[in-house]
Amino acid sequence: MARAKRSTKRVVRRRLLALGGLLLLVLGGAGWWQAGEWRPARERFPVQGVEIGSADGAVNLAALKAAGADFVYLDASEGAEGRFSAFETDLAAAREAGLQVGAVHRFDPCMGADAQVGNFVTVVPRDASLLPPAVGLDLDDQACAAPPAEAAMQSELTTLINQIEAHSGKPAILKLSRGFEARYHVAAMIDRNLWVSSSYLAPGYAGRPWVMWTANTRMRSPAADGRLRWVVVRP
Repeated sequence: MARAKRSTKRVVRRRLLALGGLLLLVLGGAGWWQAGEWRPARERFPVQGVEIGSADGAVNLAALKAAGADFVYLDASEGAEGRFSAFETDLAAAREAGLQVGAVHRFDPCMGADAQVGNFVTVVPRDASLLPPAVGLDLDDQACAAPPAEAAMQSELTTLINQIEAHSGKPAILKLSRGFEARYHVAAMIDRNLWVSSSYLAPGYAGRPWVMWTANTRMRSPAADGRLRWVVVRP
């Protein structure tokens, strides 16, 4: 009899553990789904939009506008040779949808500034209606295996910023990753507006106030085949 009771208790315990595990999976799945749709409240950040890159798949920009986006930043160029072929088409589609548009150049610290500026101005028209240009600052160990010293990087980056600003007629925004800032301390060296990135919680790695924040790096939307990077503007 005692053995039967112990066996029954073990069965009940296993079932309870299995039920608890299933409940955790359900709750975790619900949290994951909600996280994919999360964006900061409009009351705190009235102006919101997205960044779109070449690897993001097809995006319906009219549907994106209907979903609440006010603007879109499009990847335009990278380093001295990388050009995003969809930029011109997406620029026209975004304007037709009523979105404000900005262009992003992804800075390569292992290449000189002049060639990179030449690449940017080839892709991005001189157009006063565009938003301020953004310079993406990140470290890529494969593309740039031996990043330059801080002084050399700062010199080339400053040259690139000045020339891009001369082309656009507007101050550039530094789209600064955590890793790039940790290595080069750009926020303290170059006085430009900052664009930072961290899902769900606003980061403080720049050490000073930011103007733009990528608040959800994997935003799910019916307007896109893949995930989007949802961006807000500090009021």
